[in-house]
Amino acid sequence: MFLAEEAAQATSTFSGFDIFVILFTIIIAIGIIRLLGAKKKNPFAIGFGLVSLAVFVTLDVIMVMGWMGKL
Repeated sequence: MFLAEEAAQATSTFSGFDIFVILFTIIIAIGIIRLLGAKKKNPFAIGFGLVSLAVFVTLDVIMVMGWMGKL
């Protein structure tokens, strides 16, 4: 039982999905930059993008803190 507990603690919290979360955050940020630079602004799209970016940045921060063992 002791070896199983030690192995569970030694496992990494990194998963393959983490890469996709970071990529989606970058894509959303690029989209917001392009929306803000456009001549004709779409306020709904800008607002939706900002909310989405806030959610994904929060997810990234929690994810990285989990990697470092701070959670």
